[in-house]
Amino acid sequence: MTYLWKRYLQASLILRVTIALVMGVLVGIVGGDWVAVWLAPLGDLLLRLLTFLIVPIVLFTLMVGVNQSREGSAGRVGGKVFIYYLASSAFAIVVGLTVATLFSPGSGMTLNDSASFSVPENPGVVDALLNIVPGNIVAAFAELNMLGIIFTALVFGIALLKMRQSEQQHALGEQLYQVIEGLNEVTLKVMSGVLHFVPIGVFAIVAETVSQQGMETLLSLGDMVMVLYIALGAQLLIYCAVMLLFGVKLRSFFGEARTPMATAFATQSSSGTLPVTINAAQRLGIPKSIYGFSLPLGATLNMDGAAIRIAISAVFAANVIGAPLDLMSMVQIVLIGTLVTVGTAGVPGAGIIMIATVFAQVGLPIETVALLTAIDALVGMGATALNVTGDLVGTTVIARSEGHTLAEAPDEEGGHAVENG
Repeated sequence: MTYLWKRYLQASLILRVTIALVMGVLVGIVGGDWVAVWLAPLGDLLLRLLTFLIVPIVLFTLMVGVNQSREGSAGRVGGKVFIYYLASSAFAIVVGLTVATLFSPGSGMTLNDSASFSVPENPGVVDALLNIVPGNIVAAFAELNMLGIIFTALVFGIALLKMRQSEQQHALGEQLYQVIEGLNEVTLKVMSGVLHFVPIGVFAIVAETVSQQGMETLLSLGDMVMVLYIALGAQLLIYCAVMLLFGVKLRSFFGEARTPMATAFATQSSSGTLPVTINAAQRLGIPKSIYGFSLPLGATLNMDGAAIRIAISAVFAANVIGAPLDLMSMVQIVLIGTLVTVGTAGVPGAGIIMIATVFAQVGLPIETVALLTAIDALVGMGATALNVTGDLVGTTVIARSEGHTLAEAPDEEGGHAVENG
């Protein structure tokens, strides 16, 4: 048993996660109802462990990252991050609308009169922006208000940087920074331990999802699922083109990115995958001053997969009622869809909230959302994987635009890549 455990730890994380995905699908298909009963706790444990790490990782990584930034570079990098995420989300919706228009998912289907769906409450763009500033720091942490946590980390990080630059408070500021840097290293050490459980949790989650969804659901709405994954693939090709433009070696990038992609695919949580995504950024050699800001923010704001899902769902709903979208409706979906993705939590089920909100705004039948909930897990997996990939692509491109050299061929397991700058 000890020998097997050592071999397990020595194997690369992506190999373990890949095997877990395949085994999960197989067990889910042949296992039946008992899979959900016996394996669900292992999947829940993984989600709890990943969620458990979100607050310390975002708080300490951001504070350390701000204090490692070169003077004048923090604002420039922040501007690049916001511009990239906004443009990427809008472009993803255009990609989704284009692919869906070509393939016309939902054509020939009819809406069941008995289908019903109540629109989930969405805070709206104004409230989402106001929630950036938490009324109560403790509540923001307890409720996992990602924008509030990021705001808190940035404010205190900048204040600490000012203390370290002050003649009167320099010594105290340095002492505080050493403590926070130590807490950040402890968090990363805990994260390295949690990563060993990721393949086990992924296996349990995939097996449970497949056993509950089954193949019948996939086949009944197969066109919708197929079109979505074609659009996700098209967006992935665009990522590759952008990275090549900035001199990123795709083999090195995907060698590290595939682990957070697979984890996001299984967990359907961008925020929950954040510890794994940060680990990949470290191994790529991206400076903490960049990934410490862009990845936590991206897990909340940048949802390219969700944006594509909104676009395809809108075309699907329009085709079901026999009223294809015109150009103005598509423009409206691009604008509203981009805004709706801001501030909507990167957790399982958030995609349905976004879709229902956009439908309500553009006048599409909410009843069609009831059809889409049947394949929520199947499409949510792919959309979340692309969400996380988009975050890491943006972080990598921004690092290259700042002149940083990425790791060529990081080791297969263990250790963090040497940081640049």
